[in-house]
Amino acid sequence: MSHEAFEPETPHLDFEGTTPYEDYVRADVLTHLQHTLSDDPGEMVFLVTTQVMELWFTVIVHEWETAANALRGDDVPTAIDALKRSVRELEALNASWKPLGQLTPAQFNAYRGALGEGSGFQSAMYRRLEFLLGDKSASMLVPHRGAPRAHAELEKALHEPSLYDEVLRFLARHGHAIPEDVLRRDVSRRYEPSPEVEAVWTAVYSGDERDETARLGEALTDVAELVWRWRNDHLVATRRAMGAKAGTGGSAGVAWLEKRARKNVFPELWTARSHV
Repeated sequence: MSHEAFEPETPHLDFEGTTPYEDYVRADVLTHLQHTLSDDPGEMVFLVTTQVMELWFTVIVHEWETAANALRGDDVPTAIDALKRSVRELEALNASWKPLGQLTPAQFNAYRGALGEGSGFQSAMYRRLEFLLGDKSASMLVPHRGAPRAHAELEKALHEPSLYDEVLRFLARHGHAIPEDVLRRDVSRRYEPSPEVEAVWTAVYSGDERDETARLGEALTDVAELVWRWRNDHLVATRRAMGAKAGTGGSAGVAWLEKRARKNVFPELWTARSHV
């Protein structure tokens, strides 16, 4: 038997500088971004969980921008692939509520003061995510005036077509009766439901469910459902942790989240089902 058979299999351990893993992942940066501001041990969980959420927002924004770009080029398979990836990522994002979802008021109050005026609605990446869904508002740029890069990225996103705008433009190019006022609308404003768009989706869903457009509709509906679940999980976690008190950063807290949770993403995809 050869000598090599007895040699243990070991990975390459000796590197001149940092490891290739560190060079790619930047783990040392990620794991040293946590600077707690209270003595409560629960604050670390809150801080890391919200940072993880920010990373998932970043990935999901990338997927939806990929889908929107693909639809501009009539590349539906690439758009559907990106949407399907984002569904798995949304499931992981929603699971981020698990560590925070059962906080008692006393547990949250133990480090709530460390947040100061900080609030989730101030997240620039989450705002980009909402803009891609068609929920536009120029006033939501105001909190970011002191951060030039974030403000510029949000202003650009505000004036670009949303993911749903690109879907509707795709439908129009392929012979569906999307009204001109929808196609030419001011994309910097919040999308409002259209009876004519509802009729288009009704026709799509009344046809062959294996059709490419029907499959695109279902991929969008999967996204919409998980966004709704995210908003509801946020609402429930906040209600458990602080009841009906005003939120951090001057927000209305639970009242504001309740209003958000009642809104459907891609609304005609839901209402059209009543007519099929």
